[in-house]
Amino acid sequence: MLEKIREASQGVIAKSILVLVIFSFAFSGVSSYLGSSTEAAAATVNGEEISESALEQAYQSERARLEQQLGEMFQALAADDTYLASVKQSVLERLVAEKLLDQSATELGLRVSDQQIKNAIMTEPAFQTDGQFDNDRYLAILRQLGYQANTFRNMMRTDMTRRQLVASLVGSEFVLPGEISYLAGIQGQTRDIRYHIVDASPFVADVEVTDEQAQSFFDANLAQFMSPETLSLEYIELNATDMANDVTVTDAEAQAYYDENKQQYLKAEKRLAAHILINLGDDESASKAKAEAIYAKLQAGDDFAQLAKTESEDTFSGEQGGQLDWFEQGVMELAFDDVLYSLSKGSYSTVVKTSFGYHIIKLLDIQPEVEAPFVDVKDKIIAQLKDKAAVDTYYGLQQTLADVTYEVPDTLSEAASELGVEVMTSPVFTRTNAPAPFDNSDVLKAAFSTNVLFDRMNSDVIEIDANHAMVIRIKSHTAAGTVDFTKVKAAIVERLKQEQANEVARDKAQTLMSSFNDAESSTEFVTKTNLGRFEQGIDAAITSKAFQMAQPADSAVVDTVALANGYAVIVLDKVNAAEGIDDNLLSALKQRLSAQYSEGDYRAMIAILKAKADVVYSSAQ
Repeated sequence: MLEKIREASQGVIAKSILVLVIFSFAFSGVSSYLGSSTEAAAATVNGEEISESALEQAYQSERARLEQQLGEMFQALAADDTYLASVKQSVLERLVAEKLLDQSATELGLRVSDQQIKNAIMTEPAFQTDGQFDNDRYLAILRQLGYQANTFRNMMRTDMTRRQLVASLVGSEFVLPGEISYLAGIQGQTRDIRYHIVDASPFVADVEVTDEQAQSFFDANLAQFMSPETLSLEYIELNATDMANDVTVTDAEAQAYYDENKQQYLKAEKRLAAHILINLGDDESASKAKAEAIYAKLQAGDDFAQLAKTESEDTFSGEQGGQLDWFEQGVMELAFDDVLYSLSKGSYSTVVKTSFGYHIIKLLDIQPEVEAPFVDVKDKIIAQLKDKAAVDTYYGLQQTLADVTYEVPDTLSEAASELGVEVMTSPVFTRTNAPAPFDNSDVLKAAFSTNVLFDRMNSDVIEIDANHAMVIRIKSHTAAGTVDFTKVKAAIVERLKQEQANEVARDKAQTLMSSFNDAESSTEFVTKTNLGRFEQGIDAAITSKAFQMAQPADSAVVDTVALANGYAVIVLDKVNAAEGIDDNLLSALKQRLSAQYSEGDYRAMIAILKAKADVVYSSAQ
């Protein structure tokens, strides 16, 4: 939902309260806010259900997020049912955690006032124009997202209440100045070292590896020499987008379509509405009586805008004199819509009941419908006619493809002949490196299914996306297995030679370390002073080892470390205290530690709540 608001607002959303509120909606959905149902529960938390639909909506949101984040890699992952099941389970655990937080907040008596919700909305940059709250913008974004104002506020109330509980915990976390100073000192510490690298390369030529040694290594490490399962597919692909490129539409045909369908090219009439709203509340008769009393004031000559400001329970529009937005017919609830389009400009209605409450509706202004000229819509019409013709052709061919590949399941040639297309062949690929469009999760599932892979039958028609489908069958298949020894023998020999050469280098490094005498050493060492913990100039293994070595006392400390090609002897001469620790660094470390502590507190709180709760998962989970 956050992404949708960003798109709708066409601006950068600040990190404000509403962003935090809306972010959770993207994962938890809105079903839990809309009342109970008779559908099966995915889980029950202390007697309160998390519905399957709420889980499914949250799961689909998480899938969309992962697909956007991982790109093409997600298609390969999505072909694995186990992976998707783990994603769904993690989403369910998040919903359970949110339910536990809601219950705990209720038990503690936490509340969010109407004024807090109003302030959160009015200070949210997504709903502002030039730094000021814009009611039209607010309502337009809500309509685009498919929310009613009351529903949206209820969602905010639930989430803001939940966040009160979380904030009370994480907000109490603190970091001691001594912790920050100690961490800054450790991170900023430098070391003076000397090191000598014993390169293994010169020893490789002197090493001999027998066939028996290579075979023995191969036999002992078969898992390292497994080849993945591969396959190649034959396929017939239908794509309406490609078909549209072959369709020709003349200007005369476009003009004829325009003349026959002018109603489609009218900019619909819009009406600017205002209203005074009295919510239904617990006592509908009292609400109706209040609305009728306001109507009586209007009849007596009171100003509509002023009454909206003082009496309307839609406080957002009330501050604008009751003004809502420009509406086309059919946008609002039927009862509201019918009355709005029955009014004349400047007039107001009697009391009207909708699911939101009792309204008095006023028509402020009218934008009449306008006909778009042909030249403005010509290109759109041509593209539309091309697409329509292509889609019509596509569905006819798709049905033929489905029928023939089912009736003749052991070849695609018959279907190709019927359709007048060629049978195509895919490159060889594995489950994890399939090229598009074979990386589609449905295509991968079909390709590795028993029916296609082992029975060697045609697949069903697979929908890649809208008006894009294919049928596949196996062209070639190689099962996963061990690579033949002869193919990897040379690589094994080189590896064993390198390992044995490294052993020689290790022995020489150990000898040098054991006999090291600072005063008498004739071995050339490279000196590095003030070596930082994150130094990039030398081998990372040397740096890492240098910071693991004990601080020198009376004499230098000597040790060895393995490198990719040899060993290094390291002499640690001195440990230098951190320098240049400024307030900016301390502040950054404080924020990082505080965030880590808060995250730990949050996880601990959820664990405690869950341990005390009665959480029951459905057998399907």
